[in-house]
Amino acid sequence: MQIVLASNNAKKLAELGALFAPLGVALVAQGQLGVAEADEPHITFIENALAKARHAAAATGLPALADDSGLCVDALGGHPGVQSAVFAPLPPEAADQRDREARRRAQDAANNALLLQRLGSTPDRRACFVCALVALRSADDPEPLVAFGRWQGEILATPQGDGGFGYDPLMHIPALGATVAALPAAVKNAHSHRALAAAQMTALMRQAWRL
Repeated sequence: MQIVLASNNAKKLAELGALFAPLGVALVAQGQLGVAEADEPHITFIENALAKARHAAAATGLPALADDSGLCVDALGGHPGVQSAVFAPLPPEAADQRDREARRRAQDAANNALLLQRLGSTPDRRACFVCALVALRSADDPEPLVAFGRWQGEILATPQGDGGFGYDPLMHIPALGATVAALPAAVKNAHSHRALAAAQMTALMRQAWRL
C-alpha cells in the first residue's frame, strides 16, 4: 500500500518510513508526486496535521499521512510550538539558496540561536518535542486517525551532537543522558515523539484499516 507523506523533508521521510516499515506500507513524499506544501494556518499541531493530510490526499487520490511536530518550551509558554520550523527569520544570505536542504540547515541554525537568546539564563529549561500524526484514507474521510506523542527533555545552553535536525542538538533527554542529536538513529527512532505517535498510529491503522 502506498501512502503519501504530506512533507518534503527528506529526513522526516526517512524517519517515518522506518517507523512505519512494519506495516508493509510505502511512504512517498508529496513533492515526488508534484504536490506543493499546504498552508498551516492553525495554532495547534493536530489541526495543521489534518489540513496537510487532506491537502495531500486531495491532490494525489492516495491515502495520506501528515505529521505536525515541534518544540514546546515551558518557560516560553509553550512556544515556539507550531512555529518551530520558522521560529526565526531566515538569514538573508540563505534566502536565495536554491538547495532546499541547505536552506533548511540555515533555518535550523537561526531557530536554535533565537531559542537560546529568548531563554537567556532562565533556569527553567524544561521542554518537550510534540508530534501529532493524522492519517486519512481519502480527502473526505470522515474518520481520520489521530495519534499524539510527547518526548520530555531540557534545553542545553550549547549544542551537542551532529545527528538529527532542527532543535535536536539542544534538546537533552535526561533519561538517555544525551541530546537527541547525539543519539544513534535506532535509539532515537525507539524513543522519540514521532516513535510514540507512530506506535499509536500503527495500532490504529492495523485496527481501522486492517493493515
